[in-house]
Amino acid sequence: MGVGKKVLNDVKPYMMMILLQIGYAGMYIVSVASLKRGMSHYVLVTYRNLAATLVMLPFALFFEKGIRPKMTLRIFIKILGLALLEPVLDQNLYYVGNKLTSASFSSALVNILPAVTFIMAIVLRMEKLRLRSSHSQAKVAGTICTVIGAVLMIMYHGPVVQFPWARGAHHVDQAASAAAAQSSSTWLKGTIAIITSCVAWAGFFVLQSNTLNSYPAALTLTTLICAMGTGINGSMALVAERHDMSAWVIGLDTRLFTVVYSGVVCSGVAFFVQGIVTETRGPVFVTAFQPLCMIITAVLGSVILKEETTLGSVIGAAIIVLGLYSLIWGKSNDIIDKPVHSVAEKLALPLTSVNGNGTNGTNGGRHVNGGQVAHDVETPAVKGAICH
Repeated sequence: MGVGKKVLNDVKPYMMMILLQIGYAGMYIVSVASLKRGMSHYVLVTYRNLAATLVMLPFALFFEKGIRPKMTLRIFIKILGLALLEPVLDQNLYYVGNKLTSASFSSALVNILPAVTFIMAIVLRMEKLRLRSSHSQAKVAGTICTVIGAVLMIMYHGPVVQFPWARGAHHVDQAASAAAAQSSSTWLKGTIAIITSCVAWAGFFVLQSNTLNSYPAALTLTTLICAMGTGINGSMALVAERHDMSAWVIGLDTRLFTVVYSGVVCSGVAFFVQGIVTETRGPVFVTAFQPLCMIITAVLGSVILKEETTLGSVIGAAIIVLGLYSLIWGKSNDIIDKPVHSVAEKLALPLTSVNGNGTNGTNGGRHVNGGQVAHDVETPAVKGAICH
């Protein structure tokens, strides 16, 4: 039983991330469909975070009643910063880039996120490299490969690649596709928007890792971030759409499904689930599963949205994936220096981790202190969450 429980705890973060990437792929497809039918990205982001707030609030009030720390001005400023980085900057910029390019291209380019996060962690001294170590060398090489792949995707398009499952899917709409083809300048603008969103997303990881050290209530923090994001983005949307208030109207169609799906799965649930995994494995581990989302999105995009994938995107994405898994191999040597039962508690959902004192697996409402000690890396205690 002890061995089985240990195996389950080891496998759980991988399963969480795989299922979440499947959820993200669905969000990319439905959001592109809604945006290209005229939905405002400001309105989409506002409704998305409102839905996430309404879903997560009851769980936060019930499960974290006994562990919610006192709100201070310092913590409030951090939460405000998180709301600006993720719900406002990241989501809006990503949706703009998604609309100006394609679902498959944007989901592939987002794979630069682990490299951006890794570089940011080094700059902020969350990661310390020993360049004589093979694991540290793999991390550096993986980061370089990721950047090279992203540049290739931007600079070279090449011929269209016909996937076996999408043969004949594009010939009916060739005239419409030609009319809707993006100009080079438009594509470049979309690419810049996606890259900037990745920088904001990486900053969100790092800041939330720090915030959970002083505010160890992941569900409450998720709710507050979504609520603040709703307020800030709602104000922006009112200004941006002041001449067309009909933009706020959504019916029983794709727009409503996009709002509910992205809000519940990719904001509410993702903030919490990825926060648990980030807390035990670090932000680089969490972001390393993005290639799976890219593959699923490329398949669904070619079938459902009739999107065309170019040779440059395929080659660039392949190089990015090689770089990512070089980065993962380098991170595999990182070992969290804390008791196994503590890791199990942090990987458990609230329904299974609330103890008799209602402290949700913490010591007196505080997480157990401790850093991550690796053979080639010394990483300070990382506690955080992520969502796109």
